[in-house]
Amino acid sequence: MTKISRSTLLKTCGALGAAVLLACAGAAAQAQTVLKWAHVYEVGEAYHKQALWAAEEIKKRSNGRYVIEVFPASQLGKETDINQGLTLGTVDIIYTGMAFAGRTHPPLSIASGPFMFRDLKHWQAFRESNVFKDLAKNYSAKSGGHQVVGYTYYGQRHLTANKLVQKPEDMKGMKLRVPDAPLFMMFPKAVGANPTPIAFAEVYLALQNGTVDAQENPLPTIDAKKFYEVQKYIMLTGHITESIVTIVSNSSWGKLSEPDRKLFRDVLWEASTRASKDIVDAEADLVSTFEKRGTSVVKVDRGPFMQAVQKAVTAPDAPWSKALYEQVQALK
Repeated sequence: MTKISRSTLLKTCGALGAAVLLACAGAAAQAQTVLKWAHVYEVGEAYHKQALWAAEEIKKRSNGRYVIEVFPASQLGKETDINQGLTLGTVDIIYTGMAFAGRTHPPLSIASGPFMFRDLKHWQAFRESNVFKDLAKNYSAKSGGHQVVGYTYYGQRHLTANKLVQKPEDMKGMKLRVPDAPLFMMFPKAVGANPTPIAFAEVYLALQNGTVDAQENPLPTIDAKKFYEVQKYIMLTGHITESIVTIVSNSSWGKLSEPDRKLFRDVLWEASTRASKDIVDAEADLVSTFEKRGTSVVKVDRGPFMQAVQKAVTAPDAPWSKALYEQVQALK
């Protein structure tokens, strides 16, 4: 957080003489706080668009007291880097996946567990539930005060490959790119694939040069990152209903007044709601878009894939308790 304080402005102005003191006092009243918002997504994606909307909205509602600069496409680092940046003070706000935030508070990563949600309605019930609110509070406590202020639907993660996959056995030995977070090993290990962590910004090249055989992401991300250019098939496995959180660092949050905290909460939650709608709308249209481009979109029987992961999501060594799993499953 970069801040020009009122006292500093007035001291500087005082040295210029009484003639300009009144004008300087007015400038001090408009002193700005500049915040950095970092994420790994492309500028064409809904997350970035709504981050820009939120930045402008906060600037407008605060009468210009807060200016948020948004840095997309891993400009300020990979996802692990920007999570660390919250504590180091190099970033003030981030988007991050639940599995990455779950490194600080493992139960939070339940939202990225394979086949955790039955459908979009189930995910929405979780978003509005006390279960999610309690997880967010516990994350804040474990992280030293970082605040979860938005929760965005990222989409159902689907498999892409140059090989047709119709059942779990077809994935045996497949080098599958996954995000660099332990939770993402759960699905590929359950189906016999070889999980290969690679940073988001490097996935296209890894697919192109054969470092990995396949990757998995929601349809809007497959579109935005142009993975369809280097993959023949999109298999609609829907194995994870993915989401991302918006987090404000403890140091930045601690400097906000209570009215400003409410402003940030209101706007950033609204931005996550807007982005969620954008992603839902995009998912509905993209299957036909991919087919028109010549990519084969394959509907698979998800049942065998669900059965393959069931043991892992309820295992004693899962990042969440069985009681929490049952709480999530009971949501309607």
